Amino acid sequence: MYAYIIMIFVVIFYAGNILVGKAINELPPLTMSFFRLLIAFLLLLPIGFRSAWTQRSIFLEYKKPFLVMTFTGICFFNVFLYGALQFTTTAKVSVLEAVIPVATVLLSAFLLKERLGGIQWAGIFLSLAGAVWVIMDGKVLQLAGSGWNLGDGIMVGAILMWAVYSIFVKQYMHLFPQYGAVLVMTGISVIVLFPAVLIEWYFIGVPSLNGLNIVGLLYLGVFPSVIALVLYNRGVELLGPSRASVFLNFLPIATMAGAYLLLGESISVIQMVGAFVVICGVIFTTRPVRQPLTEKVDLKENKCS
Repeated sequence: MYAYIIMIFVVIFYAGNILVGKAINELPPLTMSFFRLLIAFLLLLPIGFRSAWTQRSIFLEYKKPFLVMTFTGICFFNVFLYGALQFTTTAKVSVLEAVIPVATVLLSAFLLKERLGGIQWAGIFLSLAGAVWVIMDGKVLQLAGSGWNLGDGIMVGAILMWAVYSIFVKQYMHLFPQYGAVLVMTGISVIVLFPAVLIEWYFIGVPSLNGLNIVGLLYLGVFPSVIALVLYNRGVELLGPSRASVFLNFLPIATMAGAYLLLGESISVIQMVGAFVVICGVIFTTRPVRQPLTEKVDLKENKCS
């Protein structure tokens, strides 16, 4: 029961990332991302500094994949996400975010030549169909029409960012100390985003920080950036990665409920149906492919060779 409670809070905190990002979207996306990461960096400093420093040679040895993970997953993913929230609803963003595991599997099939079974391809089709259904408000025959908006396109960029990040995480993240890696990635992202924020302020002006904005930035820096990460890692330890990841499929439901209760957004039947289809597709897509039996059995010695 303890592990399930942990994962429920993880979903709530990650849903809060989208909800708070929408609530304070009077702040430009680069500004939101910068202050979120700055707060997270300060919180992670006492947790991850020692491991990052003692294993600094690993960061230098694998600097290229580490920088790819930094720029895609930590630096620019949330810039795209917060940018999308400037133009589209939280419901659409949450449904599109739920497609990320499917995009990751699909990208892995093309880049890493990973084999997909029939059930995986069916899941990919279901998830993409559900996402398009939500974006087009059910008017799928008008796919080339006016159902798309700028926020939907920006969110596609976020999906690609996280899909690339996930592929590199699978290949390289185990080489780095867990919290030390997040600390260094966050620190690099703060450095990269700082001049971008100054350029943003030059063109649109320095945004004013009212009470809501400050509380919102503190939430983004503390809960989805640090606490949710710690709790998710604990959940993986208790439940295993496969069972823990299933809980993330409920992110669209938690986000839609929060948008309705807290932000006053209307949630349509079309969006709920689309979210359900996407979740089903993700479950099918992320099921492990059954490997063919290739071992030859030695009947005399009763062993595999």
